[in-house]
Amino acid sequence: MATLLHVDSSVFPGPASASRAVTDAFRKAWEEQHPQGTVIYRDLSAHPVPHITADAHSALFTDPSEHTPEQAAAFARRVRFIEELEQADAVLIGAPMYNFSVPSTLKAWLDNVVAVGRTAGDTPTAKGTPVTVVASRGGSYAPGTPRAGYEYVQNYLEAVLKDMLGLDVAFIVPELTMAPHMPAMAELVPLFEASRAKALEDAAAKGRALAEQLTATAA
Repeated sequence: MATLLHVDSSVFPGPASASRAVTDAFRKAWEEQHPQGTVIYRDLSAHPVPHITADAHSALFTDPSEHTPEQAAAFARRVRFIEELEQADAVLIGAPMYNFSVPSTLKAWLDNVVAVGRTAGDTPTAKGTPVTVVASRGGSYAPGTPRAGYEYVQNYLEAVLKDMLGLDVAFIVPELTMAPHMPAMAELVPLFEASRAKALEDAAAKGRALAEQLTATAA
């Protein structure tokens, strides 16, 4: 049975969140295709992971037999997040753009799971795992748009997830999500609706395809 690690980071609950609506479509399709599978879910807004501390960082480079009580406790928490990533056959991440970057809660999770010599380095332990990132944003930061130079979400996540962790990264990008709420963007509402519809369709298709692929491989 395949395991999906599903990580949401939007501060908005349920359908009020553009990224959660799309990750939900992926997950539902995954579960319909593979009802016997396992889903590990982390809602980083409801239950933030701890930011990296000096103890959690230094414990990675210290022999466990020499850990202080503080290092041991901090590293035990960190290892839980690392093991969830290593156990996953596929990863789903909701990554809305806040002030041109990812939510701080998502950054904290990444800081915990990036462990040099284990998940990162010459032989990353989760290498090749497919990860689907739903990178929603209120405007458009696509190449050729006025704000293309402010796109720090996809660039950053590709560097961390692909280059550091060795994951197989794919992005789904619902954009212009603020159009229905801002009068100045009213003329962009049709483009928002098209982007949202495509994101939901792509997420469902991706969820089904990955579940089917992984169950076929395990058979």
